[in-house]
Amino acid sequence: MLAPAVSLVAETASRIRENVARVMVGKDETITMMLVAVLAEGHVLLEDVPGLGKTTLAKALARSLGLSFRRIQFTPDLLPSDVTGISYFNQKSQEFQFRPGPIFTNVLLADEINRATPRTQSALLEAMEERQVTVDGETYPLPRPFFVLATENPVELEGTFPLPEAQLDRFLMRLNLGYPTRDEERLIARRFQCASPLDALEAVVCAEELANLAAACREAFVSEVVEGYLVDLVRASRELAEVTLGASPRATIALLRAGQILAVLSGRDFVLPDDVKRLAAPILAHRLVIAAQGYLQGRSSLELVAGLLDQVPAPVEDEGKG
Repeated sequence: MLAPAVSLVAETASRIRENVARVMVGKDETITMMLVAVLAEGHVLLEDVPGLGKTTLAKALARSLGLSFRRIQFTPDLLPSDVTGISYFNQKSQEFQFRPGPIFTNVLLADEINRATPRTQSALLEAMEERQVTVDGETYPLPRPFFVLATENPVELEGTFPLPEAQLDRFLMRLNLGYPTRDEERLIARRFQCASPLDALEAVVCAEELANLAAACREAFVSEVVEGYLVDLVRASRELAEVTLGASPRATIALLRAGQILAVLSGRDFVLPDDVKRLAAPILAHRLVIAAQGYLQGRSSLELVAGLLDQVPAPVEDEGKG
């Protein structure tokens, strides 16, 4: 019998997904993964071509969760202070005061993050990991929850600065939206014909309820067998001949926590190997640094993760508490 908390989380998550789906057509899996990331207090790198609804998805999710939302358009001339805020001298009070930047929000859309210089990109590092910002020696806590959704256009390479491995590792997941099917695209056109459905979107939960949902997900049971399976997957990524750098222990923690949340969203209070498999590509692929041999063979990180899932045997016994 499911615990009441698990049933409540699964039911609430279903209502959140349905709410976001009123705006986003045919992106149920992406919405689910985004919700997993929010409940894990992780961050998402959304890599896709322009015009597929990345900004709309971020706004719809923020509104459905009752969270504040800010957007920053990253450009080569963007300064770190444009993100974090500045200390300025107030002549009236004759003292320095801090003016918070747009990073002081619940959901931050870092649009085209790879267009900013490494110096500005690094301004996000402390905020993403420590949930705080330090300006002129003073530390300011960020609102909770704090969720960064960064976007990249994988096609355009001119005038961009690829994210370093250390920053990529701070993203819980990397997701892709992909083009809609013909029927989905017709439905999108129909929905947006008169007005944006985003304008009428209302909150399903508030920030306090969201924190309670996240706490309930941590109670999901992870058996030793499933724990060993996800650890073996991460360790096997470091032994691939096609990579120079495999997934870090941060990826192990990410798989474990995300697996708990995905299990609860699926209406279970225990994690299955299938949960780990479903999360492997979004969590592991962007953490693999492909070697020259891999590039010559035309191997992508997604293909390498798919190979890992074939290579590492998954447990076949019942993974429930019993």
